[in-house]
Amino acid sequence: MLRIGQIIFIGIWCLVSSAQSSNTGKADSLYAVGSFSAAINAYVKEGSEKAQLQIARAYNALGNYDKAIVQYQEVLSKKPMLAIARFELGKLLLKTKKLGAAYEHFTFLAEDADNPEYHYYLGRIKQLSGDPVAANVDFRKAVKIDSTHLKSIFALGKFFVAAKQKDSALYYIDRGLLFYENDVSMINLKALAFFNNGQYDKAVPYFERLLELGEEKPFVHNKLAFAYLRDWQFEKAKKMYHRLVNTPNHEAQGYSGLGDVFLKEKELDSAQFYIEKYIKALTVSFEMEYADLGRIARLRGNTKKAIELYTKAWEENKQNPMFYYQVCTLVDEYYNDPQMKLRYYQKLLTDFDNLMPFIKERAQKRVKELKEEIHFTTD
Repeated sequence: MLRIGQIIFIGIWCLVSSAQSSNTGKADSLYAVGSFSAAINAYVKEGSEKAQLQIARAYNALGNYDKAIVQYQEVLSKKPMLAIARFELGKLLLKTKKLGAAYEHFTFLAEDADNPEYHYYLGRIKQLSGDPVAANVDFRKAVKIDSTHLKSIFALGKFFVAAKQKDSALYYIDRGLLFYENDVSMINLKALAFFNNGQYDKAVPYFERLLELGEEKPFVHNKLAFAYLRDWQFEKAKKMYHRLVNTPNHEAQGYSGLGDVFLKEKELDSAQFYIEKYIKALTVSFEMEYADLGRIARLRGNTKKAIELYTKAWEENKQNPMFYYQVCTLVDEYYNDPQMKLRYYQKLLTDFDNLMPFIKERAQKRVKELKEEIHFTTD
C-alpha cells in the first residue's frame, strides 16, 4: 500500500502537471491566433523546454529578430542537438544577413543528416555571398537527396537561364515541371530560357501559359509582345503592347513596341506617331520639384527666387494653372508696376478656362482693382 507521504507527493505532482498543461494550452492557443506578446508571457510562466522554443518563435513572428536570436541561442545552449531550433535559428540569421553565423549552423546540421533543406540553405548562403558556383554544388546535393526538391531545382534552373545555358536550364526546369506542371516560376524560367536563346516561337506558348494562370504582369506582357513581334505575329504583338500603354509607369515600353511593330509593317505614319509618343513619355519633367523649391524660397522670404522657380515649374507643365497662379501672386507681391501685374492676371484668365472658382474670382477681383489703380494713376 502507498504511504500517506507518497500519496500527497503524487497528488501535488498531478496538480503541478495539470497547471503546466493548462498554461501550455493557453499559450499555444494565443500563439495560434497571432497574439504573440500574450503567448510569450504565458510561455514564460510555464518555463518548459518546449515553452523556451515557442518564445523564440513568437519573437520571430513579432519581427523582434534580435530577441528571437538570443532566445534560440539560449535554447541551444541547453540542448545543442535540438535540430529544429538550430534550423530555425539558421534561417533567421540568413534572413537578417548574418551569413557567417548562418553558415556555421547549417554546416553543423548538414554533417550528420541527409536533409535537402540544409544543403539548400547552405547554397543560398553561398549565393548571397557572391559564390554561385559553390552554391550550385549544394543545390545539386539537395536534388540528389530529394529529386523533387523544387527550391533547389528552381535555383539551378534560374542560374543557367541567367547564364544563357539553355540546355542545362531546361534539364532542371523540366524536372521541376514534371512534379508541378503549373508552377508559374518554373514556366517563367522555361519561357526565358527560349527567349534568351532567340527561340521566340518556342517562348510564346509558355508566356501565354503564364497569362492563363493569372500572371497578368507588365514583365510578361512586354516579353510576350516582343516574342510575337519576332515571330511575325503583329496583331498579337500590338494587343500586348496596348496593355502596356494602359499600365501606369509602363506606357513608354508600350509606345516603343507599337512603333517597332508598325515600322515592321511599313506603316510609317503610325510608326512615327507611336515613336513620338514614346519620346514624349520618356521626357523627364521636374515641375513638382521646381514648385517645391519655389514654396521653400517663398517661405524664406526670397520672393524673386520664388518667382523664378514657379515660372520654371509652369514652363515644365503649361497645362497646370496653379503654377502660373503662384507666379501671378508673387509678381503682384514683389513688383510695384500695376501694368505688369495686370498682364499676368489677364494671361491667367485668358489661357486657362478650367480655373477653380475661388482662383478665378480672386484673379477677376485683382484685375478690377489693378485697372482702377491704373486709371487713377493715369488721371
